[in-house]
Amino acid sequence: MADSSDLGVERSLVLLKPDALVRGLAGRILTRFEEAALKIVGVKMKHMDADFTRKHYFDLEERAGSAVYNTTAEFMQSGPVIALALEGVDAVAKIRKIIGGTFPSDAAPGTVRGDYAHQTKASSEVSGKAVMNLVHASGNSEEAKYEIGIWFDATEQFDYETLAEKLAY
Repeated sequence: MADSSDLGVERSLVLLKPDALVRGLAGRILTRFEEAALKIVGVKMKHMDADFTRKHYFDLEERAGSAVYNTTAEFMQSGPVIALALEGVDAVAKIRKIIGGTFPSDAAPGTVRGDYAHQTKASSEVSGKAVMNLVHASGNSEEAKYEIGIWFDATEQFDYETLAEKLAY
């Protein structure tokens, strides 16, 4: 097997948000990642408290304003989330392609958000609620390393070889 870093193998974080869990979509969403040869190397379920939410979304308030941060924080603390550390070739970009655009109304059919999330940015603004878009995914490799680091310690991340890796590498 070739060195995985030479092949562009990387890790990324995905959160299945409270709306994905209450709607019973966790399995369907997870299946999409596995079918795309993304390997689960870490998984946990957690209630995010205010401190952990701030740590995860450390720059959201600066980027999008207090109102967006506050509605997002309230939503993310409204129920449990499932955190996934996924690994694969070009994992960050592949995951972003699978989940679709941030706003469900802009997400293409065939993506997680395009198929299962139906809220618009305008409806979110009118209602004063966070955009319920089912998943969070790291935006780039640096963000992925940071996010995986706060969600999983080294003992909670696993190395193993999948059948897809045996065939492809």
